[in-house]
Amino acid sequence: MQNILGIDIGGSHITLAQVDPEKREIITSTYVREHINSFDNREAIFSAWTSAIEKGAHNLVKSDLLIGVAMPGPFDYENGISLMEQGKFIDILHVNIKEELAKRLSISTQQIHFINDAAAFMEGEVFGGCVQGYQKIFGITLGTGLGTTFYNGELATDEDLWDSPFKEYICEDYLATRWFIKRYEELTGEQISGTKDLLDKSLEIQKQIFDEYADSFSEFVVKYVDHYKPEVLVIGGNIAKAYPHFEQKFIQNLAENNINLQVKISAIFEDAAILGAASYALKKLI
Repeated sequence: MQNILGIDIGGSHITLAQVDPEKREIITSTYVREHINSFDNREAIFSAWTSAIEKGAHNLVKSDLLIGVAMPGPFDYENGISLMEQGKFIDILHVNIKEELAKRLSISTQQIHFINDAAAFMEGEVFGGCVQGYQKIFGITLGTGLGTTFYNGELATDEDLWDSPFKEYICEDYLATRWFIKRYEELTGEQISGTKDLLDKSLEIQKQIFDEYADSFSEFVVKYVDHYKPEVLVIGGNIAKAYPHFEQKFIQNLAENNINLQVKISAIFEDAAILGAASYALKKLI
């Protein structure tokens, strides 16, 4: 069996685990999650990443190790070079991360493969999640940001719609967690941190905010997703956990626009990117 490690790198964490390619699942006993400060210097970031990877792969033969890494953009995924010019990971801008990790782990650069984090989410859902067997799938991650990805039957691509024009601003302004925070404060003068907090509030305020969100979400699907003609829409991210609270209005709005779209909610959430990164690395091996 191929020794493979799936890695999900975000602005505040690195999460990884070994993956069983035959069972198409994470080997939970190998799960590692470490806090990372993306504003740290280059050496601190690489040391933290390397340490976490060494923990996750401690029992594997390095010469036979395959590593898939889900990484946010902008990024040169083929060559493994960060193109993030502001905010997180600024100290590793233009650094060849593939070469740096290979050197520190004493493996070949050919054993490491990078994939966009939104595309990794989709690859994971196709490989071992809720949309196995489908050929045309649109994926959306709803959380602190907005991720969009399309699977064409062979590969997932990052559709990068987060900053596309929408209403007065851009899509992410209306579909990410910050919209819930802003709207709740506008209506009540009080603060919440996201949908989890909202579910503790009165049913009246919940209904108003979730109905408004359903209107925005369905408008986004009509404007940007429908022309892909997907068989199914798969939704992940923390906001997806609240889907039952805006599902009815969302589906009703789609029906009024003659869109009959099957919707599936991720069952593996954060693990999808780990599975997806691993499965993508396996595809590159073939």
